[in-house]
Amino acid sequence: MVKDLSHLLSDQSKGRQPSPLKSAFKYYGKDDIVFLGGGLPMADYFPWEKIVAYSPEPPFEDGIGAQPSVTGKSVVSEVHKHKVEEFDIPLARSLQYGNTQGNQELVQFLKDHTKMIHNVPYPEWDLCLTIGNTQSWEACIRTFCNPGDAILVEEFTFPSAVETARNLNVEFVPVKMDAYGIIPSALDELLANWDSSKPIPKLLYSICTGQNPTGSSLNEERRKEIYAIACKYDFIIVEDEPYYFLQMNEYETGKKTELKEQTHEEFLNALVKSFISMDVEGRVLRLDSFSKVLAPGSRIGWIVGQSALLERFIRLHEVSIQAPSGFSQSIVQALLGRWGQSGYVDWLIALRKEYTIKRDFTIQALEKYMPTEVVSWTPPIAGMFFTIVLDAAKHPEFKTKYNSDPLQVENAVYEHGLKDGCLMIPGSWFKAPNVPKSKETTFFYRGTYAAVPLETLGVGLERFANAVKAKFGL
Repeated sequence: MVKDLSHLLSDQSKGRQPSPLKSAFKYYGKDDIVFLGGGLPMADYFPWEKIVAYSPEPPFEDGIGAQPSVTGKSVVSEVHKHKVEEFDIPLARSLQYGNTQGNQELVQFLKDHTKMIHNVPYPEWDLCLTIGNTQSWEACIRTFCNPGDAILVEEFTFPSAVETARNLNVEFVPVKMDAYGIIPSALDELLANWDSSKPIPKLLYSICTGQNPTGSSLNEERRKEIYAIACKYDFIIVEDEPYYFLQMNEYETGKKTELKEQTHEEFLNALVKSFISMDVEGRVLRLDSFSKVLAPGSRIGWIVGQSALLERFIRLHEVSIQAPSGFSQSIVQALLGRWGQSGYVDWLIALRKEYTIKRDFTIQALEKYMPTEVVSWTPPIAGMFFTIVLDAAKHPEFKTKYNSDPLQVENAVYEHGLKDGCLMIPGSWFKAPNVPKSKETTFFYRGTYAAVPLETLGVGLERFANAVKAKFGL
């Protein structure tokens, strides 16, 4: 039985009422109802008769890079105005004002997907579509936080997530991290010593797997500890997981990562347990997205959580996003419907292989080019990002030229890297508000192996390594 968490809802959220117009849409499309209740243009007036997309066909034996063709091995997804397959969303419906939760076919596919991957351990869960995880996160803040409320965030986090919360007048409470994510003992100590004159933060925002920017991933043990702390101090965990399926085996120096073909069972069993898969009180909100596994421009994400809280999100979406693009819903569902759950897992397995190859190449390039006297790194086990850590104290002019300020060294190397033709982002750009000033002399840069082909990636890493050597006099 899930716990009633309505006491954590914001005043703004509690005050939202169902839209009278939206509540009438349950009658739209019923054969026995002439629906005259909304300003709905006739489907006859939509200028698209059919959308055709050619996609690679599972099990992707030629890899992700194999281009689909009209005559080659491909899935042809035709989306018509009127239903052609039981799993399709006809354009006549998807291009209309419609269900704020999302079209039923895509919602059902994602519910089946969620049950298979996460097996949410209580029956009263649901999901609703969004237009991506940034919007999902904004909806979380609007749904739970009043101006001045505090939220817990990782000490280094996605800047857009910070700006989203800052603009809604929320206070930030950073939580200490290491190379493997949030440190549970630091979180517990922070809350154990909380100023009793202020309310405990309502939300913990975490990019748990392949974290942006650090590339860190919380293991199952840490997730269990953090979940127990959430129950102890009564707050909600928001797990922002666009990189969840980009998980890899650990990198072993001097060994080639084995890329043997995986069965579906092996792939699914290797995935780290999500927060929502261990949530027995209904206090986890999972933010998922197609952005990193299909395409960012699809602009389709979804929130999973207990039904009573999801209803509040739908009320918000009725007066904000209404629903993701009908075009996107139709074309994505046409693809997934033809792939099926099995074909989608095939795709995710193939993606895992691609990112493992790029991760391994990156670490090997770091081993080859970077001066280990001043640079260190922890190979990521998920996501698109890696970080290199530098020790400013090892710079020969750290005290004289740079006034013992690591940020000055960080900026100097960054600018030299730009001059040499490689950009990696300074870690200080990702520092959450209110992180206490530290006496540490280390700093980091974030890179990605997702954005360029291997040859270009190698050139860039060599250039940045040369910039580090030049600035440190090596």
